[in-house]
Amino acid sequence: MSYSNILSKTQDGITTITINRPSKLNALNSETIAELHDAFAKANQDANAKVIIITGAGEKAFVAGADISEFADFSVEEGAKLARKGQEQLFDFVENLATPVIAAVNGFALGGGLELAMAAHFRLASDNARMGLPEVSLGVIPGYGGTQRLPQLIGKGRAMEMIMTAGMIDANMALDYGLINHIVAIEELMPLAQKIAQKIMRNSTVAIGAAIAAVNAGFKDGTDGYQTEIEAFGRCFGTQDFTEGTTAFLEKRKANFPGK
Repeated sequence: MSYSNILSKTQDGITTITINRPSKLNALNSETIAELHDAFAKANQDANAKVIIITGAGEKAFVAGADISEFADFSVEEGAKLARKGQEQLFDFVENLATPVIAAVNGFALGGGLELAMAAHFRLASDNARMGLPEVSLGVIPGYGGTQRLPQLIGKGRAMEMIMTAGMIDANMALDYGLINHIVAIEELMPLAQKIAQKIMRNSTVAIGAAIAAVNAGFKDGTDGYQTEIEAFGRCFGTQDFTEGTTAFLEKRKANFPGK
């Protein structure tokens, strides 16, 4: 499929999805969200795609926010529908993918951009990255999961301060807060993401998918994360990956996992 706002390429087991609206600082609109959903869904189903990296075109922005012109005149009902559809179509969808998703944050990640980065399974950032949720300066709140994921990642107090001040933090503070895992120079960002992806690919894709589901379960109301872990742990014993992994260990050789 040809996309208007994103690029998607799979090579050597890694699917790189690039939001490609540099003139708009890669801002998210409904068309871009739909295209991202499609690209993530295809990569998740692709047996050749073991890891997904999401990033933005250029060196200025990962995603500088939502395209405000698209919803400035929305009604109450339309606003709620916008948030619900976006969460279901992209943000919750990405968080719950069985394929690992790494956000490579290059430059500004504001509003919906930070929310997209937070939906990924973990984040890397260039040293020029700036992150924030400025929605209250527009008279609205984060609507794509920001009020939920930011406190989970950095704690309630810090999240409250970031949301209420509508301010940005730099990459060093984001690292200190635990919002990102690594900082590198902009030219080293994608090589680092690919290096980590390659480490991930050495392991069982089946087990990784189960681990993602188990970790996420611990953050869902009404769900017993420990019970989810127990059940997922048990199911692993019935997989080809478990047989191969344990056999390889006992035979003192590198495991050759079947894949998706």
